Amino acid sequence: MKRDKGRIAVTLAALALAAFWSRSWAARAAEPVVNAVLTYAPNVPPAITRKRPAVVRATLETSEVDGVLAPGLAEPVEYHFWTFNGHVPGPFIRVREGDSLELTIKNSTASAMSHSIDMHAVTGPGGGSAITLVRPGESKTVRFKMLHAGLFMYHCAAPPVTDHIANGMYGLILVQPKKPLPRVDKEFYVMQSEFYTKESRDYEGMTTYDPQKALDEDPTYVVFNGRVGSLMDDNALRVKTGQRIRVYFGDIGPNKPSSFHIIGTMFDRVWTDGGIGGPILRNIQTTLVPAGGAAIVDFHLLVPGTYTLVDHSIFRVEKGAIGQIKASGPARPDIYRVVR
Repeated sequence: MKRDKGRIAVTLAALALAAFWSRSWAARAAEPVVNAVLTYAPNVPPAITRKRPAVVRATLETSEVDGVLAPGLAEPVEYHFWTFNGHVPGPFIRVREGDSLELTIKNSTASAMSHSIDMHAVTGPGGGSAITLVRPGESKTVRFKMLHAGLFMYHCAAPPVTDHIANGMYGLILVQPKKPLPRVDKEFYVMQSEFYTKESRDYEGMTTYDPQKALDEDPTYVVFNGRVGSLMDDNALRVKTGQRIRVYFGDIGPNKPSSFHIIGTMFDRVWTDGGIGGPILRNIQTTLVPAGGAAIVDFHLLVPGTYTLVDHSIFRVEKGAIGQIKASGPARPDIYRVVR
């Protein structure tokens, strides 16, 4: 009798386990498949409103393109960029905690290099670089489970990793938490990076990458969103006074940390190192972002006018690390005015 009861108990446990795995696999199979909305700096994809995980498909195509690094007096300063989807920085990717990112990485047939991706949001060898290496003309599709909420860097990790990063292959991925961050009115994507050229900053025309300058950590340019002037004048970020603003800020380096600061306001909330779930810092003047790291900052502007984004390692402004936010709205003499 006892033996029969034992057999029954074992059978029931096995059936329960089988039912659990069946439900688990059924749930996975039922996950919706959606295409990622990819945007380019300074734009950010819309917030994800769904309440359950999905398989999110995204494609990154590597290519090497000539583009403008800085304006010039007679002609622009040009550079041979290595890119994701033809942009520096690469696209902003937004997924939800618990999603599976199905990533296709393609290498252009015109490419001279092999490429891969190390995504700091990925749990696994090389952040994905161990399974994503593609030679010119090749394509691979991989799938990563997004286990940790936060703002993360991604970059090419094909050897030599240093050269691939220094030439423009990087971007940000936001793994949105299951419990959304506080709502804001405007979101922006800003990435700081360095460029090392054999030519000096007064040179105009096509420039060339200088690996020795990169090794010496002596950048010719330090820029926001891939080029000098990307956030200046007609390209300035535009908001209205009173709006809640969020900046997803990344610093790829490849060498220098950033002392990210906006002249004329404070950060109401800062998620340091891009981490979500830990303490939130409040009323911060400048936030330190390491090379290969990120930060999320919220703020609002009450007085109309032009506000300046800088790396407060202030001589980097001369190398290009400067941008603008232009806020429109009614004057606020109760906050900001000339007395005499």
